[in-house]
Amino acid sequence: MLLCWCLSAALALLCWPLLPKVNSALAPDNEVPLRPTAWLPEGKITTVTLSKGKTRRLYFTLKKASGMSVTVSPCDVPIEWSLSSRTLKDKPFKSLHWSTKKSKPEVWWRGPGTEEKLHSFTGKAVDTYSGPSHPSASLYILRLRCKQQNTRTAVYFHKGMGPSGMFPLLPADSRLHTLGVGMTSVTLSWAPSASITSLAHVDHDYNYCVLVNLDQNYPSLCAAQISIRKEQEEKEEKMERGRRVTVWPILKEWWWQQWDTYAEVQSSISDPGDEYADLQCVCQGTETVCTVSELLPDTPYYFDVFVIDRVNGTSAAYKGTSAQTHGEARPPITPLKDGELRWVTFRDRGSNSQYFSFRPRGWQQSGLLTLQSCDKNVKIMVSVSIKGKVLTSQGVGVDLVHIWLQGSPSYLIHLEQDRPLASQTPSVTEQDLLNGLMASVKLQVSSAHHRRGVPSLPSTLQIKSFNRLRGCNSVTIAWMGTEERSLYCVYRRKVGNGEAKTVDVLSFPAPCLGPESRSDTERVLCKYFQELNPRRAVTTAVIGGLEPGTAYVFDVYLMRRWGIPIKYTSKMVKTRNEC
Repeated sequence: MLLCWCLSAALALLCWPLLPKVNSALAPDNEVPLRPTAWLPEGKITTVTLSKGKTRRLYFTLKKASGMSVTVSPCDVPIEWSLSSRTLKDKPFKSLHWSTKKSKPEVWWRGPGTEEKLHSFTGKAVDTYSGPSHPSASLYILRLRCKQQNTRTAVYFHKGMGPSGMFPLLPADSRLHTLGVGMTSVTLSWAPSASITSLAHVDHDYNYCVLVNLDQNYPSLCAAQISIRKEQEEKEEKMERGRRVTVWPILKEWWWQQWDTYAEVQSSISDPGDEYADLQCVCQGTETVCTVSELLPDTPYYFDVFVIDRVNGTSAAYKGTSAQTHGEARPPITPLKDGELRWVTFRDRGSNSQYFSFRPRGWQQSGLLTLQSCDKNVKIMVSVSIKGKVLTSQGVGVDLVHIWLQGSPSYLIHLEQDRPLASQTPSVTEQDLLNGLMASVKLQVSSAHHRRGVPSLPSTLQIKSFNRLRGCNSVTIAWMGTEERSLYCVYRRKVGNGEAKTVDVLSFPAPCLGPESRSDTERVLCKYFQELNPRRAVTTAVIGGLEPGTAYVFDVYLMRRWGIPIKYTSKMVKTRNEC
């Protein structure tokens, strides 16, 4: 048997060149080999599935028809399609060799003939070819291909020159117009469809469907349905993940989950024949004006309008549009200069917030924000944010507040005051601050402070006087300093005999008022001081030129290149009557 098998193989190799071959010249590359032929039916919508990069062919013939129309409706991605007419010979050549693997019709189709391209289109819009029939054409070939991904498309073939009536008609101007845009609503309008304005809507169930989304405009209703189904599948997948986390759910929660699931199933099977049940049309009907409400402020939206024929299950898409809702009314933002000392007043009872912006100098992008309130009865809140993200938020009182800024080229500072109680009155007593003033904040922001974090402060803001060093014309006072080199200025104010007995004598001036509010005649001295050891950071000053038996109020201000000057607690000292 082995010998017989070897002889058979050798004989086949020797006789193979002598076997007849099919003439390859008669089979061009663009010709179609005979496979299970896909004939395109007339008067029926055919759904065609396209594989990525592969050409799908559909065939049809025209008999006793003067014209035709072919409509191709892609779903969600662009496709390429073309229509050609092929004219074949009645009989193949007699000298044509036959193959055992080729049938006579296939050899006939692959025989000599002419092919003429009638139409071609590339895109994702609905396209229709209409034209007369070719008397000499034996066959029409419709080729479809998608290069991007697997998709599906709908094809409709109609014999005759008139309109098929299968698809709704679009007006000449199929654009979607925006009539008005608000903060939470958008009003749209479009030209009416002839399918609805004519008497055809009596036999057909035509209506408009307006869709809104945050991503894109849809080229067709099929693309919108696919996107909506993907969103629903993602939501269901997230819910399923959440259910997997809890292995043993509470019985009550489980019961309600089962009830909700049952209700969803009942609603989904209530109308199995409605293929548009998953569409969430914000406007539906035959009106050509729609107001979409309940939108988010300052958000871009995409709007699409489709005219749907529910009897034939077809639709046509208007050219969608987009609009961005108006943002909320924002107060003006005041830029702050580096090192600028600014008073912030709230004079209008209806406006209780103000915005400021600051751009630090230098490559470090850092700065020090210092704030102080002038009224202890009014609560002030400050917040610093970067691109909508809040970095810090805290209250501001009569004590200094330091906020270290770092890491951004720009900062947004928001000051907001709370309404004072009716029983409370402003504690600031200066007449120039009471002219309609509901609250007052003093702020300064500077990029001159290069040390990370807030600067060091004195351990106490109390001023001490020495009784043994008190004379008739001079007194000695002392206060705590810091390890940083800073300027200290001392101011004095003479107190009358009747005023010295009152309790509020030390409350003037207000805590937020600095040296700029004092007269030059009140300034006694200014000196620099620095001590690296915080426990020994004590400095003294001898104030002379005083009157005997007279009470004086002394104020000390810590002056720095950055930040608001720090005011020490006022100290009242009376000189001796006799020395």
